[in-house]
Amino acid sequence: MELVSIPNQGQKGKVWLIGAGPGDVDLLTIKAYRQLKQADTVLFDALVSPEILALIPEHVEKIAVGKRAGKHSASQDQINQLLVTKAYTRKNVVRLKGGDPFIFGRGGEELQTLVAAGVQFEVIPGITAASGASAYAGIPLTHRDYAQGVTFMTGHCQLENRPMDWQSYANKDNTLVVYMGVLNANIISQGLMEAGRSGTTPVAIVSQATTPHQQCFIGKLSELDQLARLPQLKMPALMIIGEVVSLADSLNWFNPQADEQLNQTHDQPQRTMKAN
Repeated sequence: MELVSIPNQGQKGKVWLIGAGPGDVDLLTIKAYRQLKQADTVLFDALVSPEILALIPEHVEKIAVGKRAGKHSASQDQINQLLVTKAYTRKNVVRLKGGDPFIFGRGGEELQTLVAAGVQFEVIPGITAASGASAYAGIPLTHRDYAQGVTFMTGHCQLENRPMDWQSYANKDNTLVVYMGVLNANIISQGLMEAGRSGTTPVAIVSQATTPHQQCFIGKLSELDQLARLPQLKMPALMIIGEVVSLADSLNWFNPQADEQLNQTHDQPQRTMKAN
């Protein structure tokens, strides 16, 4: 982490590190909503949904700092510097992240920068992608008959060049949730199977979770790479690996297409039928 320059003038403001949740605007917490309305400037990530961004008042300064694979709009050091600079020039600064800022969101790194710069901060957690995607796909992350634990891991790293202890992720009694793992799906599936996880283990890739565009692609661990290559798979996407995935067919309650059709029907003027 590079040291950031600290402005010499101005009274320090405060930074709110906020999790925006997995996408559905209704999953934003009330506390997060209230703070967005009071913000002077908002630094937001690419995964924050347009519906949530629309809640920010028009007069608020909005800065896109989202990082996506191959499309980085700002480096982490630049984001850190912006947070400190804005805290010295603005009263209320919001750092808005998709999901939860403390789960693969680099929230801890950004807070360390604020501590070093003497800037006050507060954390408002959000629903992490694992909880949102699994709930909306009808896949309980734990279940007494299928999984006694759950593990989160990130697949957004150079797995082919980094030794991984796949054995620690291959427990058949645990659910494994992989964030940002689509590009490394083959490495992940091969690593788990070589560590002893069965190739028939059910897997799901949930795409654009909790939004009207959500899709859930289900198969076996041996097919994970094939699922990740499907042309209809859109980012962001989350992998869920474990026996609990077998419950998706019976517990799936979220049908955005059907809900949209129902809403359109309810929005139409009611017609009165008359007897002849």
